[in-house]
Amino acid sequence: MVTTIQIKDKTLQCDLSKPIDISIPLKPGMGSPNCFYAPFLEITPLIAGDFIGSTEAGSPVNFMNVKLNPHGNGTHTECVGHIAKEKYTINQCLKQFFFEAELISIYPQQIENGDRVITKSQLEQIIVSEIPQALIVRTLPNDSSKNQRQYSGTNPPYFEADAIRFLVSKGLEHLLTDLPSIDKEEDGGAMAAHKAFWRYPNMPRTHCTISELIYIENNIQDGNYLLNIQITSLEMDASPSKPILYKLLTQ
Repeated sequence: MVTTIQIKDKTLQCDLSKPIDISIPLKPGMGSPNCFYAPFLEITPLIAGDFIGSTEAGSPVNFMNVKLNPHGNGTHTECVGHIAKEKYTINQCLKQFFFEAELISIYPQQIENGDRVITKSQLEQIIVSEIPQALIVRTLPNDSSKNQRQYSGTNPPYFEADAIRFLVSKGLEHLLTDLPSIDKEEDGGAMAAHKAFWRYPNMPRTHCTISELIYIENNIQDGNYLLNIQITSLEMDASPSKPILYKLLTQ
């Protein structure tokens, strides 16, 4: 299934039969990562009178209610509506779904207060020219515990605002990371990195997105890929998402 796709001024080739899923499956309870003290994902059968929407309970069908918090329960993609006073939804803002993307790996640096931070100087050493529309950041060390890590109250690594401004200056439109947030867990409401990314409130970049809580296995090499961001058509600031990578073929 070799396919050729035109992304802006580039022609890319990939094999659509070999997708690389970098989303984390949503599982109830502690089976998925959790952050910001969000309630755990719940999947329960609808009960209406004598009807119980579960084949295990004798129903002819499974008919489930789902209760989740997109930001706190797993891989999600968010738009400027996450921080804006105005009403923006991910379903309105994300209108293109295929992008050229670069995957990089980076160790967050420990700063004086003990926080681990991705800094502008680190990114400047890795990104020496223009970058594609999308950047995927894998933090190190990297292991499969990220698939169910409980982040609340742990002060996870984050991006300094200057690092985000640097990426925006390079033309970045879509940022994906395995961190629960690009901002510090408790920052007094500053949201400096998010505001820098979306240039909010002065020049909102409404077509740009941030995807968090992804997971990239160690056998996936750094480099360029075709990225497909899949979301549900939710009219809210964020949606559970399924980012898919495709290895680019030499032409």
